[in-house]
Amino acid sequence: MRAEERRAAIRCFLEQADQPVSASVLAARLGVSRQVIVGDVALLRAGGLNVSATPRGYVTGQVAPGLLHQVACRHDAAGMRSELNAMVDQGCTVLDVIVEHPIYGQLTGPLRMSSRYDVEEFLCRCDRSDARPLSDLTEGIHLHTLACPNEAAFQRVLAVLQKLGILLSD
Repeated sequence: MRAEERRAAIRCFLEQADQPVSASVLAARLGVSRQVIVGDVALLRAGGLNVSATPRGYVTGQVAPGLLHQVACRHDAAGMRSELNAMVDQGCTVLDVIVEHPIYGQLTGPLRMSSRYDVEEFLCRCDRSDARPLSDLTEGIHLHTLACPNEAAFQRVLAVLQKLGILLSD
């Protein structure tokens, strides 16, 4: 398979997927190394494909349905599980985490978590990694973009985060 055909196949896989697709899965399907897939995805991005790398794999630009809201939070490492579960338990999808870095400006990490299973998978990857959460760069202060099914779900998120002492407010 030529490189152009492989990139077209990757685009097709990603656009038709209803969940994130890892580079390892794409590599196995296409008979190439994971690193070849990473390079192909970089070229697809450069060519205009809206693809993000989430903790569970690549996703194209589809946005979760619902109302989009941002919440400002602050917690230590121990608060991450409670925070993320509070959001998904109310029916919202945690699309990303955003921090304001003093040198680089806004840094965004795509998450796309919508269940406790997603949260646990993410936390397990955190435990297995030497990497630190983005919020460690900002003394725990960060934003999350949420896709909520309705305003009531978002209000429930705010109430739970407030009760946990995680929500930053004026």
